[in-house]
Amino acid sequence: MLEYIPYGKTGYFSQLVTDFLAEDPQIRPYYKYSPVRPDFAAAIDARKAFNTPRKELAAALETQYATLEVIPPVYENIRLLESPDTFTVCTAHQPNIFTGYLYFAYKILQTIKLAGELKAQYPQYNFVPVYYMGSEDADLEELGSIYLEGKTLTWKTDQQGPVGRMDPKGLDLLIQQIQDNIGFAPHGQELLEILRKAYLEHANIQEATLYLVHTLFGRYGLVTVVPDNPALKRLYIPVMKDELHHQRSHDLVADTLAKIGNHYKIQANPRDINLFYLEKGLRERIVREGDRWKVLHTAISFDAAGLDAELEAHPDKFSPNVILRGMFQETILPNIAFIGGGGEIAYWLELQELFQHYGVPYPILLLRNSLLLVDEQSNVRLEKLGLPVTTLFKSTDEIVNGFVQEHTNASLVLKDEYAAIEKLFDELEAKAREIDVTLVASAGAERKRAMKSISKLEHKFLRAEKKKFSWQTDQICTIKARLFPAGSLQERKENFIPWYAMEGPAFFDRVLAALTPVTDQFTIVVS
Repeated sequence: MLEYIPYGKTGYFSQLVTDFLAEDPQIRPYYKYSPVRPDFAAAIDARKAFNTPRKELAAALETQYATLEVIPPVYENIRLLESPDTFTVCTAHQPNIFTGYLYFAYKILQTIKLAGELKAQYPQYNFVPVYYMGSEDADLEELGSIYLEGKTLTWKTDQQGPVGRMDPKGLDLLIQQIQDNIGFAPHGQELLEILRKAYLEHANIQEATLYLVHTLFGRYGLVTVVPDNPALKRLYIPVMKDELHHQRSHDLVADTLAKIGNHYKIQANPRDINLFYLEKGLRERIVREGDRWKVLHTAISFDAAGLDAELEAHPDKFSPNVILRGMFQETILPNIAFIGGGGEIAYWLELQELFQHYGVPYPILLLRNSLLLVDEQSNVRLEKLGLPVTTLFKSTDEIVNGFVQEHTNASLVLKDEYAAIEKLFDELEAKAREIDVTLVASAGAERKRAMKSISKLEHKFLRAEKKKFSWQTDQICTIKARLFPAGSLQERKENFIPWYAMEGPAFFDRVLAALTPVTDQFTIVVS
């Protein structure tokens, strides 16, 4: 069973996200297509007019997949990418260990579903779902942990630089902890074998993540792009060279930032040069000082000729940051739609002028689907309490207070008493004004004290009445904690592992069926 609640009524999404979905006039100029009624035909036409490097992309992907199991839908889609009638639908995410959060899977499955729906809508074209791996991210604190069965499991390593290039050593200890949690589940051993092969038989995290995603989602035809690749980076040399010598992106984005910043929190600020330099264990910013380009916190530096030579010989050592990453993605892929979370949407809104300057098609932006998975036991408890599942988006105190006020026989809300006090003090202030106008302030102060006393009594009444509903209160607290772990949305905290261990591949099929690729509604999936 599926239920829905508008994103704006969940209390978990920013004003920017709700305004984006509502196409509010103060934010609408910063994206090209409607996120709830997108013109896919127009996006396809815009992409057709761009010279996407299809042969180079397909060749790079064939090399990337050379050592992986041949899953026919994936290889067929790679082959199709060479055709001018093939387009991609893309999502992106860092290579969090063991996929990180539930929404990692949701983004990928939404991409897969949208590609299928577009094929049905435009049968003359082909649509390939793509996961673009942000493997050059260096935030190990974010990428190196998962939350499982109420505990945070953290990868202990002292490696530095891009997480995608890190050696997975030490993850065997986490896999053992995962085994302790899921070893006896119906599909636990099957999943553990996948995890072991991914992280214990590959040289680095990006290869491990590629294997894991390919194994879990390959049957849907999902193509993973690992952009930390010299052949793909070579396709972006003209933009990177222009960035290094002329620093155009800063000014192009700054004007948009100034306007957006009047209404919303800025998601990403541009640097003078929006490129990092990569080496083993190293990811540092490139800065220009006079006629030299330096890599911060190192002794590495170049003059103009040396910099150009390094870029031509080793384009993989240059890494676009958040400002230039999206345009790199859209340069190498025949992409028409990008699916991202609220934070991703926020920084994409900064980039439209940058895309226009370089003549790269700006894609349809779609907010990733958000889901709440309600297990059968929690649903039974909710039904016994007579609580709609959408009530859970309120705070625990709000839910409990509302439940008690609805089911009590006592009058806990002292509306009449408040009104009586207000009337009494209105009369007292009138008399005070007749006697001595300076007494009005005293009457007002007494009014405040009386109202405060009534409020205290009201809270005491509610607290006393709650004791009569202790069983129901405990149930509400249990359900809320189970479905909103640590007070967060389930998808932003939990990992896919427990669900997959119980259901196997059918878990992804169940989620896929529940998704609506283009929507402004949060989805609740009730078992």
